[in-house]
Amino acid sequence: MSSPGINGDPKPPCLPRNGLVKLPGQPNGLGAASITKGTPAAKNRPCLPPPPPSLPPPNLATPLARAVLSGGPPASGPASALVPGPPEERPPLATDEKILSGLFWYFSACEKCVLAQVCKAWRRVLYQPKFWAGLTPVLHAKELYNVLPGGEKEFVNLQGFAARGFEGFCLVGVSDLDICEFIDNYALSKKGVKAMSLKRSTITDAGLEVMLEQMQGVVRLELSGCNDFTEAGLWSSLSARITSLSVSDCINVADDAIAAISQLLPNLAELSLQAYHVTDTALAYFTARQGHSTHTLRLLSCWEITNHGVVNVVHSLPNLTSLSLSGCSKVTDDGVELVAENLRKLRSLDLSWCPRITDMALEYVACDLHRLEELVLDRCVRITDTGLSYLSTMSSLRSLYLRWCCQVQDFGLKHLLAMRSLRLLSLAGCPLLTTTGLSGLVQLQELEELELTNCPGATPELFKYFSQHLPRCLVIE
Repeated sequence: MSSPGINGDPKPPCLPRNGLVKLPGQPNGLGAASITKGTPAAKNRPCLPPPPPSLPPPNLATPLARAVLSGGPPASGPASALVPGPPEERPPLATDEKILSGLFWYFSACEKCVLAQVCKAWRRVLYQPKFWAGLTPVLHAKELYNVLPGGEKEFVNLQGFAARGFEGFCLVGVSDLDICEFIDNYALSKKGVKAMSLKRSTITDAGLEVMLEQMQGVVRLELSGCNDFTEAGLWSSLSARITSLSVSDCINVADDAIAAISQLLPNLAELSLQAYHVTDTALAYFTARQGHSTHTLRLLSCWEITNHGVVNVVHSLPNLTSLSLSGCSKVTDDGVELVAENLRKLRSLDLSWCPRITDMALEYVACDLHRLEELVLDRCVRITDTGLSYLSTMSSLRSLYLRWCCQVQDFGLKHLLAMRSLRLLSLAGCPLLTTTGLSGLVQLQELEELELTNCPGATPELFKYFSQHLPRCLVIE
């Protein structure tokens, strides 16, 4: 969804597909920082601010809006109807904090960064933490220093970030020294930072230990593409206060790392793990301590995990509400049966890129997982129309992803028409679906998002038909 420009013209989303938004130059010396929303596991959603508190959509073409943005009085209409009090006591509309606070909710994070440079009054309003809740600054190593005339480097001023009260940071390409400098120069680092993400960084065991020892407020930790720390570093640095941990593409992570996680993090609520060398043995390390607290487990591209590993998961973590086995290519229908029979609290299940999954697995899911709201079956190439007939009985399912399920045909779509609770449906890359079959989806009047990317049956005429008969649905071409 695009945000309105200053003149009312539509603008493209401020974020590219990777979920990051580039910020313009800042007076504090941090010229190329960027901002992302939520965790990196988010699904490429645009970075938008929280919804405004019960305010009607603004009309930027009105005299008031033009006045606020241009700094002048309204073109027409009595000012007393907008700002009470005698004329000599009224603040200029362009600097009235109450008006600005309501108006700035409607701008994206990228636009807010530009507006904050207009004047001190606007910056004072925009630098309130409420406008930046849920956003995470992304700082690259080269952006952390200013080069002085003599060639020396000076760490940038992070006062602007502290004023906005950011509780999480993503540091890219940093070293142990960079992390120490960040801790020393960011006023809120010791207690105020709740989440830290390190990507493609050269942090070592020592750096990881210092970071978690000094930053006592960190409860959410992400390590991605960091190949210089070892499993010994995890044993020496992980703290019991951590409730969310994500480790991906770190070559030194194997079974012993899971042993450290299971023994040192009794309060772990969310674990996301992408590790090619983790085996079924590692999943046996989980104990009853994690069973009470852990509600989300993502095993991504863990190629060595088999149905035996699934047995360990369902017995140790019975309270899971979200489970991903995406890319666990050795898991079969029997593994899904174990999940369905033992994890009845599941709300989200991801079986994407599991080539051994067949229609039988979907029968197990439909029979036992009555609370399931989201099911991801991307690249499950053995799923057919029969499997969709099983899913059609699931009254709780709200999101269904069938990207590149190459055997799904028009007949299978007819089964989905009975799923009145469905709000999101992805059929991207399904080659056998025709225009005729897809047109029947107009019966899903409650549908909010429909993805038809790379779908041969999706024609311009079909999109026009959807715009007329599904006006409230976002159709992704």
